[in-house]
Amino acid sequence: MSREARNLHWLLANLVEEVPGLLSVAVVSSDGLLLLSSDPGRAEEAATADRPQGPRGSSADLATIVSGLGSLTLGAAKLMDGGGVKQTMVAMSEGSLFVMSISDGSLLGVHATPDCDMSVVAYHMALFVGRAGHVLTPELRSELRQSVEALSPDPEAGSGSGSVEETPEVPRPRGPQESGSRTVGSAQ
Repeated sequence: MSREARNLHWLLANLVEEVPGLLSVAVVSSDGLLLLSSDPGRAEEAATADRPQGPRGSSADLATIVSGLGSLTLGAAKLMDGGGVKQTMVAMSEGSLFVMSISDGSLLGVHATPDCDMSVVAYHMALFVGRAGHVLTPELRSELRQSVEALSPDPEAGSGSGSVEETPEVPRPRGPQESGSRTVGSAQ
């Protein structure tokens, strides 16, 4: 694994460690392929049954959702002459979904608990985007895609249906924390 790939893994691990209430995090390429994920798969599910989980199909489902939402908001922005989309946030009764654009057209998606501090999530996502935008070159995207495809049980699955299970430096996100302010702050 290249130094740049290790740096991006470290940035994702740092995001997961610093922000309480994250369930799943994914970096998705501009063409919708999963590049990087915090989801180590469902092997731990039995051991952590009391812990909130991310989307049903893990990182592959989150990547699909992030890609679709990114495409939808980009189309809406074009129709409304709104310029580029910086961030999208969806508040649901049982969770929150954040999508933020990375400079190369890739997207950072975060699924969080309903009681997460939205301003903290947005702030740390903006930090990640600012740092990853300089690192995420075409060569690195290709390397990350290949690593996800190598882990995929079905290489024909398209959007990297395997999660980045062999990345020990990316821990499983923590569950909800006691403090749950729902204040939305400016991420950029």
